[in-house]
Amino acid sequence: MEEKLSLGHLAALFTVVNWGTTFIATKLLLEAFTPIEILLFRFVLGFLVLWLVCPRRLKVGDWHREAVFAAAGLTGVCLYYLLENIALTFSTASNVGVIVSASPLFVALFTLLLSRGKERPRWSFLLGFVVSMAGICLISFNGSQLSLDPRGDLLAVLAAVVWAVYSLLTKRIGGYGWNVIQTTRRIFGWGILFMIPAAAVMDFRLGLERLSEPSYVGMFLYLGLGACAACFVTWNFAIKTLGPIRTMVYIYLVPVITVVCSVLILHEVVTPMSAGGTLLTLVGLALSQWDSLKQLRGRRRQEAAGEEDLEAKPKYGMKS
Repeated sequence: MEEKLSLGHLAALFTVVNWGTTFIATKLLLEAFTPIEILLFRFVLGFLVLWLVCPRRLKVGDWHREAVFAAAGLTGVCLYYLLENIALTFSTASNVGVIVSASPLFVALFTLLLSRGKERPRWSFLLGFVVSMAGICLISFNGSQLSLDPRGDLLAVLAAVVWAVYSLLTKRIGGYGWNVIQTTRRIFGWGILFMIPAAAVMDFRLGLERLSEPSYVGMFLYLGLGACAACFVTWNFAIKTLGPIRTMVYIYLVPVITVVCSVLILHEVVTPMSAGGTLLTLVGLALSQWDSLKQLRGRRRQEAAGEEDLEAKPKYGMKS
């Protein structure tokens, strides 16, 4: 059980590290591609990769469960990214980034409403959430002026709500006991289907001649294979193993990783406010996981005590 929980934490950490670095790749791709083009290209590539890895068809055999897959594709693959991108056209990236990072709050709220008291966030989670949000605000604002736009802020809130719904849906899908790659691929398929109408009304063109630039090809491969295909599998595995509330806490690390990678790759300057925000975010993450860490430490102490008792027992049949 402990090994599975450790794998869940590693999967969540691997996911947010990749997601934190996608902002740089996406920023470079925006020089030649529109947001809907990047979104559709990367998920189609991710879908094809998952199909090659596991070509077996997932037989759902139940329209109720199929509806859950469709809802997950609509929320986590299509709506979330579209709402986030459109919000950026009305509001600042700082505003959208901070508001979207509030998705764990909505996960906890929805979990409370649906679990009927069986899964209730503790005080350490709530305190960690507040501290991490304060850190994210410092990182995102970074001394800049807060520009409010009701339309952009509303869309960002909707994006956070949509991602929280997606997290709960993937937990239900994880309970079906099916192969994670197959379930992720099916979610991608539904998400792509929902993207097609959006691409028809938005600024989308195939324009494959743009892929003659090797750097663009490399970034699409990174987004499609790593940040898209692999990360959605690991994220769904983390939600299945840790639960939606614990897993969503790792989202706080995304802006931290983005700041670090921006310094290393884009040579951006980290201000004292960004450094303080990074520290607060990490402290909040530790606080939110405090109960889990105490339980894990207690189990390890019990195991160690048990091993010591076995070693201390007299070995009968041996000469003194």
